[in-house]
Amino acid sequence: MPRFGVLGPLMIESPSGRRTTPRGDHQRALLAVLLLNANSPVPVDALVETLWPETPPKSYSSNLHTYVSRLRARFEGLEIERDPHGYRLVVEPGDLDLLSFREAVAAGKAVARAGDPAAAAGHYRRALAEWRGPVLSGLHIPRLDADVARLESERLAAFEDCVDAELSDGRHGELTGELQAMITEHPLRERLAAQLMVALHRAGRQADSLAVHRDLRATLVEELGVEPGAEVRRVHAAVLRGEDPVPSAKQAPVFPICQLPPDIADLAGREDEIAKLSGLLGDGAGVPVAVITGQPGAGKSTLAVSTAHRLRRSFPDGQLFVPLAGASSPRDLATVLGDLLRALGVTGPAIPDDVDARAAVYRGRLADRRVLVVLDDAASPDQVRALLPGTPGSAVLITSRRRLSGLAGADRLHLAPLSGAEAMTLLARLAGPDRVGAEAADAERIAKACGNLPLALRIAGSRLAMRPGLPLGKLAGKLEDEVSRLDELQVSDLQVRGSIALSYQALSPAARRAFRSIGRCRTLDLPAWAVSTLVDGADNEGSDEAIDELVEASLLEATGLDPTGEQRFRVHDLVRVFATELGRELETRAERVATVAKVSDAALCLADTAARRLPRTVPMPLSDHDVPVQPLAGELVERLLRDPGTWFSVERANLVAAVSSLCAVGWRRKALRILERLSAYLYLHSHYTDMRTAYETLRDAAREADDRHIVVIAEANLAVLLHVRGEYERAVEGYRECSKELAELGDLATQAWVETNLAHSLVGLGRAGESLHAATQARELSTVEDSGTHARRAESAALHRLGKISEALEIDRRILAKARESGDERQLGVALQGLSWSLMLDGRPEEALATIEESVWVLRRTTAKSALAKSLRTQGAILAGAGRRDGAVKAYENARRLAGALEERPRELSCTRAIAASWIGDGRADRAIPVLRRCLDEFRAMGGKPATGLTLHVLRRAYEAVGETKAAEAAGEEAKRLEVPHDANASTLVRLLLSLTEPAPA
Repeated sequence: MPRFGVLGPLMIESPSGRRTTPRGDHQRALLAVLLLNANSPVPVDALVETLWPETPPKSYSSNLHTYVSRLRARFEGLEIERDPHGYRLVVEPGDLDLLSFREAVAAGKAVARAGDPAAAAGHYRRALAEWRGPVLSGLHIPRLDADVARLESERLAAFEDCVDAELSDGRHGELTGELQAMITEHPLRERLAAQLMVALHRAGRQADSLAVHRDLRATLVEELGVEPGAEVRRVHAAVLRGEDPVPSAKQAPVFPICQLPPDIADLAGREDEIAKLSGLLGDGAGVPVAVITGQPGAGKSTLAVSTAHRLRRSFPDGQLFVPLAGASSPRDLATVLGDLLRALGVTGPAIPDDVDARAAVYRGRLADRRVLVVLDDAASPDQVRALLPGTPGSAVLITSRRRLSGLAGADRLHLAPLSGAEAMTLLARLAGPDRVGAEAADAERIAKACGNLPLALRIAGSRLAMRPGLPLGKLAGKLEDEVSRLDELQVSDLQVRGSIALSYQALSPAARRAFRSIGRCRTLDLPAWAVSTLVDGADNEGSDEAIDELVEASLLEATGLDPTGEQRFRVHDLVRVFATELGRELETRAERVATVAKVSDAALCLADTAARRLPRTVPMPLSDHDVPVQPLAGELVERLLRDPGTWFSVERANLVAAVSSLCAVGWRRKALRILERLSAYLYLHSHYTDMRTAYETLRDAAREADDRHIVVIAEANLAVLLHVRGEYERAVEGYRECSKELAELGDLATQAWVETNLAHSLVGLGRAGESLHAATQARELSTVEDSGTHARRAESAALHRLGKISEALEIDRRILAKARESGDERQLGVALQGLSWSLMLDGRPEEALATIEESVWVLRRTTAKSALAKSLRTQGAILAGAGRRDGAVKAYENARRLAGALEERPRELSCTRAIAASWIGDGRADRAIPVLRRCLDEFRAMGGKPATGLTLHVLRRAYEAVGETKAAEAAGEEAKRLEVPHDANASTLVRLLLSLTEPAPA
């Protein structure tokens, strides 16, 4: 059933909250007259006169019937009955504001007669809240003029009855403004004038009260020629004597007193915060003061009220609640103290005019009592200090968007957004647990878009509650669109944008500019160097003051020092969206681009310097093109990059996000340069998921822009990640396609790296001839030392498979000589590993063992964990050949642990295979078989024929050990089919692995 309204513009509100009105003038007039006479028949003659005040048409009866039918059809649930006397609209009292108004007024009169003015005032206020403006405003129907005037009189009488009830209840401070406004509208209304005189007198404003009488008398004499009536004269005389003209129905509030708003029923989480505040406020020492700070919408007031309710027993004399309106229009301290004194039983002339005197009386009333004072939304320490009690026993709980740093001795609790679980709990309480549980993934999307901010979640939950049929995914999709997110986060008088705007408007012009600048950066966790650069350059002295002001206003959160010693700041996502909106409105695109370019240049230059100080392990080139001049001071750069790995670890998430952001605005080349440098760290520490995500983002953006070169470079790096996971077939396919594209584009330097990587992948597939061809081509294309060395390593590996050990040995010796000259320990360790294996294949086990042990020793001093894992695996094989079984197994176990942590599956599997081989020698072949089978399945899936053949040889020995002859023969036959002639690498490894399957000497 819709809800109807006539106390204001004619209105029909559907159950979903949508408001409409009939389209035609005649339908609006018909509905209006039926609603004003709801549940009573309206004669046809009266309806005709309403619709056609001049001359009705001949077909008026038919027309009237048509209008009624259209109303019924247009508004579902509208019940209009026809009876012998005319038409009657049937409606429940709660479905028409006029009936709700009259019902509430009747209830107010009843409880007023029963002697309960507080309850009466509540009913009257509920009645007056139904009025949205003049009756049927915007719709003039001459036939209804008398009805409209009568209703306006009812409204005025209800207001006067309400004032009488509130005056009798001792409430007068908040009435003066309302009464003065009503007197302006009705200057001859004596009852209103008398009530205003009473309210002013009780507020200690005797002179103002007498002035009301003087103005009323002058108006009555001038316009009507009469004196004020008896009631006004009685009130006037009482005011002159200093007496209360209307004694309150109850005494002024005395202790205990509780002014707290109702505790919220659907509070989610915050138990830890409530426990902390309870401990701070209840410690009994002095006058404890706790300040709850936090960004707009964090739920500071809600937490304060809930905490205060839980502490009521600890403060038996009462709880005062003082709204200070600091975020919008800070209240005058004298007014606040006046209201507090009246609440504490000090009235009339007993309230001093001087602010300091009022504060003294206030402290005197609280002396030696246990009262909790809640000061909500404080603007500054000055607004708070005079409201602090003076004696131990009481406590103060303050909420503020500002940190109130100047308030000495206060404990502070910064209120962060809700946790993920708490956010889901709040949504479930608002929208329904079954609904949220059934659409949990979409509910999580909503919570994430709201940044887990309680105000935003409450708005989203309320919108869902208002529309039970709205899919959560649809609302989530709207909230995920940053352009419209803040438009969606508003319902009734709640809105996120307005809440943040109050804090923004209170900032200085410089801080406002800084706030808008920070909004241009999509990163939410910012280092100080980035914030300073965004605000106005790292060397700008005024930037520090603006940043401090934003932190004080809770629009920017300082989160402490990172491992590089740099201060970090956090911006809530919704705050950033608001700042971005303002930037688009108030600044030119050129200004916005310049700021973002400056901070992205600084990030690229830092990443470039850091990457060049790390060992270059990722097998792709590092381009020197398009790197700008570092805008940051040299001293700052050196401090940040004292340990380049630490800097990368701190900024890793930001740099990955920056790649996406730069791609989104079309700055793909800069995104590539940052990612090339970040990859030096990511590949070194096997953060392959981040690499894959970033390069896929870059590739997709470049494809959309038809940027062929960047697409190929991204694909080449993605092939590297396939390679490292052992997906050799896919890697080879990717490398071949990229090499062809790079040749067409003329990028021979990158092609050299890709051909080298192709050579290594072909070795893994057992295609040594093709591998050697690719490695040779890579060496010929190489223009820099790094790529040439990498190519020569690939040549050596291919030569091993072709049985050309002496050639491989010569290459490895040259690589080692250059590595020793470079002084780079990682290069030295890698070169030693390569040489050690060539020595082993050449039949020089003692030299091989000494060389690999030096390699492990050198690499342990570096961060090159992948190279160390490879050397440890080689050490295990060489130790096995030397008959040092325990040392071999330990080396393999250490290598496997490292490879597993680095997600290098092929190396992890090869170590697992060797360890399983040792179990066969220990008499545990039954345990080794299932492990070897799993290794075999994975090697087959990778396409690695050499690795598959090696695993089959070990599995054959395991089957033989448990007596499974047929399975052993099958494994052996398949292994022989996979053997490649002249593959010294495979034949040597078979021998070394099988040595582990032999029983250990007694």
